[in-house]
Amino acid sequence: MQLKQRIEAFVHLGEFITRHLSNTQLKEEGNLHLGLTELIKTAKIYNGWFTEDSCALALKNIAFMLKENDLKEYCKNVQAENKSPKTVAIICAGNIPVVGFHDIMSVLLSGNIALIKLSSDDNVLIPFFLKLLIHYQPELDALIHLSDGKLSNFDAVIATGSNNTAGYFDYYFGKYPNIIRKNRSSLAILRGNESTEQLKELGKDIFSYYGLGCRNVSKLLVPDNYNFKDFFEAIFDYGHVVDNKKYGNNYDYNRAVFLLNKEPFLDNNFLILKPDNQIHAPISVVFYENYKSQADIDKYITENKNEIQCIVGENYIPFGNSQQPVITDFADGVNTLEFLVNL
Repeated sequence: MQLKQRIEAFVHLGEFITRHLSNTQLKEEGNLHLGLTELIKTAKIYNGWFTEDSCALALKNIAFMLKENDLKEYCKNVQAENKSPKTVAIICAGNIPVVGFHDIMSVLLSGNIALIKLSSDDNVLIPFFLKLLIHYQPELDALIHLSDGKLSNFDAVIATGSNNTAGYFDYYFGKYPNIIRKNRSSLAILRGNESTEQLKELGKDIFSYYGLGCRNVSKLLVPDNYNFKDFFEAIFDYGHVVDNKKYGNNYDYNRAVFLLNKEPFLDNNFLILKPDNQIHAPISVVFYENYKSQADIDKYITENKNEIQCIVGENYIPFGNSQQPVITDFADGVNTLEFLVNL
């Protein structure tokens, strides 16, 4: 199967998703769009975090990656035909909707065989898109396998999980060529001169997917004596997040724990800001830390580079853009496609 065919299938998928989100469906696709709409509703039933807004954002980001020119550039070092495909086991996370898509896409574009182990938290939407890819390019059927049980007969592994599961993955899969990902979170750097609009955009980086993604900001570096008044006012419109029962339960729990432990924190009834030198904050909480100079910022970034997924702020990713990755924004900074091409 030629690379050109594989790229075309993903281009068609991106166009389908774009039409779905913009409500410009083709008449002959009517049943497919109805099916996707129902599956999004089903995803929420199985996983209360996967609201329609969260699913729509995930689909928008996928469609953004599936532009023909970007895919061709992404695959510039991929052979036109892989004559000795390897079977790559993909163990998907389930923290945000369709989070394993980029790994699956990369394996298929490389011409290798994808042996996919879905998370029980995210096993509704991905099969639909796989079937749609096969609809566009039937030869892909031979490269796509879903596994319900123990993984076997594979040549390499891409596994995404927590720091705890990473140890498990390394124990079982360390003898294979692998990419094993651990916990990462994202950081925002405030200078104290941000506009209201910039702070409002920062709200997207914090609250998209309810803060469950590795690209969500869970830590702020702020100047000494920073006043959070403007920040709290700017993010006021995100207060609806607490209406999600799962988020609201996390907020109530974390607030109660901090109160019982007499720990200092700031609170606006849907987000807790807590001084803490850690980067991984629980859901509904953002940790913050003060700095005196750029040297302090650089030191923090260097010391925590293996924990940071991305950085938001002046001279970094613009506010509001952390959850809009491009196709070459590789998780943990590891070039997945290069790994696959060199198997």
